[in-house]
Amino acid sequence: MTFTKRSPNFSAGPGALPEPVLEQIKHELLNWSDTGASVMEMSHRSYQFTEMAQQMERDLRDLLLIPANYKVLFLQGGGAMQFSQIPMNLAGTGGVVDYVDTGHWASKALSAAKLYADVNVVAKVEGAAHSNRLPREDSWRISKSPAYLHYTACETIDGLEFHWVPDVERHIPLVADFSANILSGPLDVSRFGLIYAGAQKNIGPSGMTLVIVREDLFGRAHKYCPEILNYEVQASNGSMYNTPATFAWYASSLVFKWIKSVGGLEEMRARKLRKKEILYTVIDSDDFYINDVFSTDRSHMNVPFRIADERLEKQFLAGASELGFLGLKGHRAKGGMRASIYNAVSEDAVQALAGYMLDFRRRHG
Repeated sequence: MTFTKRSPNFSAGPGALPEPVLEQIKHELLNWSDTGASVMEMSHRSYQFTEMAQQMERDLRDLLLIPANYKVLFLQGGGAMQFSQIPMNLAGTGGVVDYVDTGHWASKALSAAKLYADVNVVAKVEGAAHSNRLPREDSWRISKSPAYLHYTACETIDGLEFHWVPDVERHIPLVADFSANILSGPLDVSRFGLIYAGAQKNIGPSGMTLVIVREDLFGRAHKYCPEILNYEVQASNGSMYNTPATFAWYASSLVFKWIKSVGGLEEMRARKLRKKEILYTVIDSDDFYINDVFSTDRSHMNVPFRIADERLEKQFLAGASELGFLGLKGHRAKGGMRASIYNAVSEDAVQALAGYMLDFRRRHG
């Protein structure tokens, strides 16, 4: 089993992009929209680019059914910038902000927020014995009137994912990091005050960050929040306060069109459920492979796993690399293996990985 054209890419991010999108980029790279120039050479103020940007937002609004009272921002700085930008904009001059600590990225987000507000940890995944399950919502210790409540919808390293939206009181803005699982299925945006997502997993190439923010949350920014980081300022400038990541905008616009062309977010959800079932079935079939995440909390985007005999893991990864599989090495903080099965990862690629896993187990089990 070898791959002669494109390798199956299971990288956690930057992740795989849809092949039809890459083909279109290749076709248009030197002469975009009959301008005689690459999109990377065009002014973001040009008619062609402005028209593309407006259509990109319309397509995203169509996909997520974003209500009219929400602004859609395409920013820079990655999801990690939002860890600081959110409290700068929503916590005002301080007060209490609530965070659910479910792993690596949630911990980074709440640590950044401590510079701007008092952080109340609503719930926490405790220690190795309990890191395989999300804290049940009835155990959360929510503040009386926090500026917002933040949670990480999918922990890419730990393989945990919320398959439900926390039920908070209407006066508490719900803020969520959807970097890993945005556009992998329908989402009720109206239940959130703010949603953010780094682009480099399900949206497009790295360099752009999506922020969807309810308009009534404007006007809460700290007085020392720089203009370029102020959501209201960015919204009033169409996310073009400064030169945006134009190539990432262009590529992401093609991804949105691709998702719509293949059936939208219902189709994305159906595909991810089939793909995750293929991998978890292999992992759970005996005790050779291990994923100890509680079944209802398992990520449908990032599937980490170990081999019971950890001495075999280097051999597994070496064999996978020889066959052309990309991005299977686990995060340095966790080790083992991880298969990220974002929207652009095909079912054929997942089937091929499952076949390799079964063959490796047969030879070494």
